[in-house]
Amino acid sequence: MVIDFTGIGTGMLLLILLAVAFWLCRKYKNRRICKLKQKFFVRNGGILLEQQTSSGKFLIEELERATDNFNESRILGRGGSGTVYKGMLPDGRIVAIKKSKLLDETQIGQFINKLVILSEIKHRNIVQVMGCCLETEVPLLVYEFVSRGTLSEHRHDISLVSSISGEDRLRISKVIAGALSYLHSSVSTPIFHRDIKSSNILLDENFKAKYQTLEFQDQYPTSK
Repeated sequence: MVIDFTGIGTGMLLLILLAVAFWLCRKYKNRRICKLKQKFFVRNGGILLEQQTSSGKFLIEELERATDNFNESRILGRGGSGTVYKGMLPDGRIVAIKKSKLLDETQIGQFINKLVILSEIKHRNIVQVMGCCLETEVPLLVYEFVSRGTLSEHRHDISLVSSISGEDRLRISKVIAGALSYLHSSVSTPIFHRDIKSSNILLDENFKAKYQTLEFQDQYPTSK
């Protein structure tokens, strides 16, 4: 039997050429993605933020995994400025991830200023900013997830009303008063809220209250 080595050699050469072409395409695609991420990072004020805050930085791949690629089933709420998703980080922490709507340059400046201010807030009864992702077309904000929803829901939902006692309500009032006092007097740029309501107060699994600043309020819209 005669073996045609010429045919075998040609086949191997074609396979090698295909492998090289695939590698080159993938390298080009990765390079293009990296350039795009860098472009968005600069556009979203990443360089300025690095100078002004030590707030955590997340990769888009981390947040895509955390939310099952921003699956509809992970949506916590929608609001005028974006959509908020529930996610799980690799270390098991549950977070809320806000995907803003497309911003113009003026709004980007406002976003940077807000994030700098919010990153300074360190109070156990105020929803905490954990970080952001700036390598996408629109900035992503990551903050702590508060599990039991708003005080408003517990006041008006018949199935939940009995879960909060009068003593709990008094305690919540005192806690929120302390949080607001902190926002008014203990941060470099005082934050004053003129529309304080029960839908801005969140409750954790132990019914401990946390106030959500204006930047967070799409997490639990009053109507879904």
